[in-house]
Amino acid sequence: MTGIFKDPVEGPRMLRAMNIDGDAQADLSVHGGRHKAAYAYPSEHYAWWRAELPGIDLPWGMFGENFTTEGMAEESVHAGDRFRIGGAIVVVTQPRMPCFKLGMKFGRNDMVRKFLQSGRTGFYVAVEGEGPVCAGDAVVLLSADPAGVSIADLVRLYRRDANDPELLQRAMGVGAIPEKWRMSLLDDSPGE
Repeated sequence: MTGIFKDPVEGPRMLRAMNIDGDAQADLSVHGGRHKAAYAYPSEHYAWWRAELPGIDLPWGMFGENFTTEGMAEESVHAGDRFRIGGAIVVVTQPRMPCFKLGMKFGRNDMVRKFLQSGRTGFYVAVEGEGPVCAGDAVVLLSADPAGVSIADLVRLYRRDANDPELLQRAMGVGAIPEKWRMSLLDDSPGE
């Protein structure tokens, strides 16, 4: 069972505290839930992946995202940033760490490694205010988190690419980052 197979939908859907109506996750121990109610993936990454994976069809939603965004790269989106999408209010919580299901969907054993190494992870959001969302809705920044810890920063810390105690300290202070994620940044081995 998996919820990674997504297709674009017509009309509005309610974005709720745990997920989007009509989009259930198969394993709530690692997918979905309060800190991962919806997943956003930058549309700009699709061109890079098409070059990296020639011959693989990459329709919107191929990475299992609920929202295929524009202008929201990991370097410019920060944990704790708040956005309005349609009638909902969301807060960015963490990057996506892929599991074997991504490799299964792509039919490639190396896809999980390639995805993480690329830094093109997208990000999860928690829902602060439920509301209807629809394809084409503007994503409007309501407030930027003052710590300024980008999703790209979190990926570098997770992969142990960044030996930056000041960045790690700032990340520990971002309340929107789930406790389990913060602890994985302090641990000797990366967590989810």
